[in-house]
Amino acid sequence: MEEDILPYCLRENIGVIVYSPMASGLLTGAMTAERAAKLPKDDWRKSDAEFNEPKLSRNLALVERLREIAKRHGRSPGEVAIAWTLRNPAVTGAIVGARNARQAEGVMRAGELRLSDKEVNEIEEWFEENVA
Repeated sequence: MEEDILPYCLRENIGVIVYSPMASGLLTGAMTAERAAKLPKDDWRKSDAEFNEPKLSRNLALVERLREIAKRHGRSPGEVAIAWTLRNPAVTGAIVGARNARQAEGVMRAGELRLSDKEVNEIEEWFEENVA
């Protein structure tokens, strides 16, 4: 998607609305390996590859990168994930869920967060190094 679809959409002036920029809560900073292991058997995340090894460890490492950037701004890793998503010039909007008022406030704050080019590069370098 990053290498072919988004550039095509940008070139052709086609808006892209992404969904789940926090990866169904995985990138919020609240998920841990222990919490993932304790998910109820009927929780759909139990069968999702992103919430299971080996991808879970990789995803939690990404959260730590997001957390480092978030600390600089007094924000959460989830807010950084949303801000990074919205910074892509091909992305015109994002569908983001929240389960309570506090989460909704974080989502709205993410829209105001402006990541520097250096911070965007930190995230993109992580993907280049860790995702084939």
